[in-house]
Amino acid sequence: MWIWGELLALLLVLHCATSYVVTEIYLFGVSRFNGSSMNYSTLLLEEDPGLLFVGGRGALYALNITNISTPTNLAIDWDASPEQKKQCLNKGRDNQTECYNHIRFLQRYNETHLYACGTNAFKPLCAHIDAERFSFSSDFEEGRDRCPYDPAKGYTGLLVDGEMFTASQYEFRSSPDVRRNFPFPTLRTEEAPTRWLLEADFVGSVLLKESINSSVGDDDKIYFFFTERSQEQIVYPSQTKVSRVARVCKTDWGGQRTLQRKWTTFLKARMVCSVPEYELHLNVLRDVFVLQNRDVHSSIFYGVFGLEWKNIKASAICQYALSDVQKVFEGPYMEVLDSKWREYTGKVPEPRPGSCITDLHRSHGINSSRDLPDNVLTFARRHPLMANQVHPMGVRPLMFKRSVNYVKIVVHKELALDGNLYTVLFLGTDDGWLHRAVEINRDVHIIEELQMFNEPQPVQSLLVSSALRSVYVGSYSGVVQAPMSSCHRYTSCYDCVFSRDPFCGWDGTVCVEIFSRAQSQDIQKGVRGCKENSGNVVHRRRFVVSGDDVLLQCELHSNLATPRWTLNGAELQGFGLGSGYRVGTDGLLIIGARPQQSGSYRCFAVENSTTTDTTTASSLTAHMEAVYISLVAVLGGLCLVLSVVLLYVSFCTRRANQRRKFSHQNLHVLGASERKRSSSHLELKTISTHCNGHEGRRSISVPTFNTFLQIVPGERQTSPEKTPPPAPPLPNPPPLPEMDYTNGMSPTLPGVLRRMNGNSYVLLRQVDPEGMSPLYHSFTEELHRILEQRKHTQLDPQPDESSI
Repeated sequence: MWIWGELLALLLVLHCATSYVVTEIYLFGVSRFNGSSMNYSTLLLEEDPGLLFVGGRGALYALNITNISTPTNLAIDWDASPEQKKQCLNKGRDNQTECYNHIRFLQRYNETHLYACGTNAFKPLCAHIDAERFSFSSDFEEGRDRCPYDPAKGYTGLLVDGEMFTASQYEFRSSPDVRRNFPFPTLRTEEAPTRWLLEADFVGSVLLKESINSSVGDDDKIYFFFTERSQEQIVYPSQTKVSRVARVCKTDWGGQRTLQRKWTTFLKARMVCSVPEYELHLNVLRDVFVLQNRDVHSSIFYGVFGLEWKNIKASAICQYALSDVQKVFEGPYMEVLDSKWREYTGKVPEPRPGSCITDLHRSHGINSSRDLPDNVLTFARRHPLMANQVHPMGVRPLMFKRSVNYVKIVVHKELALDGNLYTVLFLGTDDGWLHRAVEINRDVHIIEELQMFNEPQPVQSLLVSSALRSVYVGSYSGVVQAPMSSCHRYTSCYDCVFSRDPFCGWDGTVCVEIFSRAQSQDIQKGVRGCKENSGNVVHRRRFVVSGDDVLLQCELHSNLATPRWTLNGAELQGFGLGSGYRVGTDGLLIIGARPQQSGSYRCFAVENSTTTDTTTASSLTAHMEAVYISLVAVLGGLCLVLSVVLLYVSFCTRRANQRRKFSHQNLHVLGASERKRSSSHLELKTISTHCNGHEGRRSISVPTFNTFLQIVPGERQTSPEKTPPPAPPLPNPPPLPEMDYTNGMSPTLPGVLRRMNGNSYVLLRQVDPEGMSPLYHSFTEELHRILEQRKHTQLDPQPDESSI
């Protein structure tokens, strides 16, 4: 006799009005350029002529900045000669990567020409390029003092008023150096008796015109940023590197007798970027961006920092005020005593060593660095390092992120509807992703994460065009042009407002760029501007066998939203081991469903202290006619499924060489007419019904009448005689079909994307790995633990009524 017990009607009401996560996406508005070369590491953006100049491996390109994929783009082939490649190979270099002409320098020389330098298979060359015709305008020049030999060496350079300033390890066995390459006289750093640089790896440089509106007649300065081996004693002995900022004056001409053709104004200081609560010091500087304001003295340095240990991924963004850097360079010096660096406490000669020529110097007859006294130059030679350190604004990182290696940064200012200028960060990773974030009251909110390339590869160059609202990303395989923002991705008011995107606002119907007709935007809180508190509600009804494991899916569109579950209107609280519930980013897992857990389950997305509401779910009504008609069909399906289960278990146990026999007596098979009726029913498969010899749980076919799924209480009898072997690990599942499973499983769980980079509002990737089930990622560990705990059960040859 069929005993219905208590229907466990799991009504899942999903509402996600916050944002969305897409598993497969074609980035809208993206243009790509892939030339005949590789390694597009050098970019030069010129908005007036509308060109993006690109330096790759063995070629130069002039691309249309409106659409870089335009077929009319110009190119110059500039590869190393076969003879030079052969010589490079004879030196023991890699003919797959190093023995090519990698363009390392590409900048504007004057109004008509560009200047470019390349490694030329370990024999650097430079050349002038006619910008209008985009062709070489002269013979090649020797580049050994202007460009590094090795394409992997850190390098930075500037062309300022016809003068070239560079920093790198130029020659094969030389020491790192900061140089003025031309015009004459050329300058470089000192190596004895005190080495000014020690295994330095340069990442950037910038010219700051501090002479403009200077009350003391100051000089323009060039700042260099790098990481080098530590010379002074540091707190953490395990860290051997430190980040530095160095400074020279633009009109430095070297000394007359002391420091001839050497810098007289070279000073360097340590840049600190640490996370105090973790006592974590990020000591490797990967990239830097200088945000220059109208007042040059209010400029801000943004640095990307990481750890020198390659096996740990972590990144921090620290910002430094130029005024703080200037104070450090005006502070005490360090000196070498007994082979150790200590703070200098003696008398400092006048005029102050390392300072630029100002009106004060000129008043004493010192009009250039060649007029400086020898005692000042001798002191400068022996004291290049400052005692004080440059600490970030706020004494802590602006942003710290685990499991990500940021390698490039660009900063942009954007005016929002509230009249405030917001700082937008564009961050490139070592695996080809672009993160866009906004700074809000010393806190960073990651708006979106975009996978720019199909294959993981480091972002090698990054630029933005404020006029065209475009971002240009260069890597090993090509160049990508993407819009600064894509407001069309936000499909609802809450999507648009919760994203806190300074570029976007809600106009009442769609999310649009703020310069058009946007009306609603809330960057500070991300909660105001939306009147409705509901969206598209998805109703799902689930009927499962009592004791089965059920996953109720909650698709959180926003990576920043958290789920809140209710049962019959009351919030579910406490998800401990004995609660029978597990909650995750994919949904709610009910372990061993019991009749008392039946009811209406609702999932809410909570973000920015705002809960997006849902409409009331429709009630369930059971029609008795359908119940009676279904009894016969269910009994037939029960017998059929039990027979299949017994055969299946017998097959599995035979393969495992287990001597168990199952009785197949007293099993009745229904007639053909009843089997036909049951064939239209849906077979329930639960998470735990894997054929591993550990479960006696039954799968049952039930009618899908009136959108109900029958939950029948069941009993199991455990075998006390033998202890079963541990459950084998779950296999890599095959690709799942695009359908909802009867126990609530879905083949497209958003948590797979959410766990990749977990704190951005929108995450868009190119493609998903084929054949990888989200179920395998989402609850594999949890389910494996459950299977380990469960004991072997035998099928009851004479099932009682409660198990039918």
